[in-house]
Amino acid sequence: MIALGAGLAVLTGIGAGIGIGVATSKASEAIARQPEASGDINKVLLLGCALAEATAIYGFVVAVLIIFFLK
Repeated sequence: MIALGAGLAVLTGIGAGIGIGVATSKASEAIARQPEASGDINKVLLLGCALAEATAIYGFVVAVLIIFFLK
C-alpha cells in the first residue's frame, strides 16, 4: 500500500506536464497574434510554468516521504 500511495503522489507530474504544455501553446499563439506584447507574455508564462512545476516537485517530495517514513 505504501508503494501505491507513493505512485499516486508522483502522478502530479502528469498534470504539471499537461499544464505546462497547454500554457506554452497558448503563449506562442498569443505572441503570434501580438508580437509587441511578447515580453509581458513571457513573464506570465514563466511564472505559470514555475508554479506548475512546483506542484510536480511537491508530489515527488511527498512520494519520497511516504516511502522513507511510513515503513
